[in-house]
Amino acid sequence: MQIDLLRESDAARCAELERLLFPGDDPWSERAFREELRAGHPYLAARDGELLVGYAGLGFVAGPPEAEAEIHTIGVDPAHQRRGIGRALLRGLLTVADELGATVFLEVRTDNEAARTLYEAEGFAVVGLRKRYYQPSGADAYTMRRGSSS
Repeated sequence: MQIDLLRESDAARCAELERLLFPGDDPWSERAFREELRAGHPYLAARDGELLVGYAGLGFVAGPPEAEAEIHTIGVDPAHQRRGIGRALLRGLLTVADELGATVFLEVRTDNEAARTLYEAEGFAVVGLRKRYYQPSGADAYTMRRGSSS
């Protein structure tokens, strides 16, 4: 497994995985991924040979001295889950955030215990609840926070 930078040429595969992973909500389009990359947000890819099997993205919402970032998305092909790919992608994003000493936020479905457990293991804590955050399903989300490493 190789972790590297996500490329615009990966956008179609990312959108394909989004539709597979988040069918009850509003999966990101190929265009949305391209726009995130063109905006300069740090996005990572997990590849098994030439096949993109995971992706993750981060956005900065405030700069130093009190930098803040938010995890935009993390997705791993179901055929490749439970192999540490999501953790590797998350750690890659956290390394980028740590370079600026950023506090990191994310939202996670309240019923996604596996993701919440991963985030807690990486230093995140629940700090809030967003009712009906995910649309159109209406699923609730926890807001989670990880303090800066500086």
